[in-house]
Amino acid sequence: MYISMKNFLIQQYKIILFHLCLWSTWLYLPLSMAQEEELYPRAVLVLTLIFLTHIPLFLFNTEYLIPRVLKPKGVTVYVWSLLFSMAIFVVFHNFVRETVNVYIVQIGPPRSSFVKGMVAIILVGAISTGFGLLNYVAAQEKIQEEKLKERLQSELSFLRTQISPHFIFNILNSIVYLIRSKSELAEPITIKLSEIIRYMLYISERVEVPLEKELIYLESYIELQKVRFGNDVRIQFQENGTAAGQMIEPMILIPFVENAFKHGIGMVTDPIIEMDLRIEGNKLSFSVKNKITPEPATDKSEGSGIGLRNVQRRLELLYPDAHQLDIRDENGWFWIQLTLTLPEAA
Repeated sequence: MYISMKNFLIQQYKIILFHLCLWSTWLYLPLSMAQEEELYPRAVLVLTLIFLTHIPLFLFNTEYLIPRVLKPKGVTVYVWSLLFSMAIFVVFHNFVRETVNVYIVQIGPPRSSFVKGMVAIILVGAISTGFGLLNYVAAQEKIQEEKLKERLQSELSFLRTQISPHFIFNILNSIVYLIRSKSELAEPITIKLSEIIRYMLYISERVEVPLEKELIYLESYIELQKVRFGNDVRIQFQENGTAAGQMIEPMILIPFVENAFKHGIGMVTDPIIEMDLRIEGNKLSFSVKNKITPEPATDKSEGSGIGLRNVQRRLELLYPDAHQLDIRDENGWFWIQLTLTLPEAA
């Protein structure tokens, strides 16, 4: 929001500066003409006032004809509208000059004044058309950028909502078991689950979150999975480095872990899930390995791989030139390696 407002103000300053330069130069013309034709001071004042009447033609073209006639009605209608408007101003200026010459002060020969007035109006029409078209093109580009940004934001919101909540229901079943067995773990596990749900519902709506919070969410998720599977699955998680003020897209790491728990257990003999996270400056490396069992493609569920495609698309949108994702399936292991360059800490 701050950047958009700053760009808007810069654009407005440029427009104001352009108008100041243009009309300062434009109003200098009567002075130069007065020196050439040796006009009286009163004639110079009248001529300056006449030159000021070019401003309405400029604004009429840039603020009305180009945005409201050119796009909806086409180039032909716009050109004829502009020529008609310029013709009206030529007639008006000629009338004003003749009236001034007769009743107030002589500001030049009639024929010479008419030609110079027509040339001035043609120049104003040409300059206003060029300026208006540039502004029009810039405005259209900005609209397209805003539309693209909205589409990307909508797509990101949609992708976030696709993150599977199935583990929550499995954890709830585990909590029910802990409660029935009167385990002391029931209360802390319930609190941890509530924190995860709160994070998913509220914090993940932000554009970026502190890396520390994202890692706490990841660790909590892994801890809950350990409770869920107990000794049935060997779960290893190593973390090295410190998240010092870095920001990251929320829930960008969890799909890799979800995928490992989804496809690395079940029919797998002696299931193992290994995770390693390293932080060096603004470089984050995250690897996830899980044992798999060979199974025909026809036996895989239709939802298989959706989580990975989801996170790949998010990485493409949010870190187009700042990530490297390597996915391998070999020797009975499924291995994912993500290297992410995070924005520099403020």
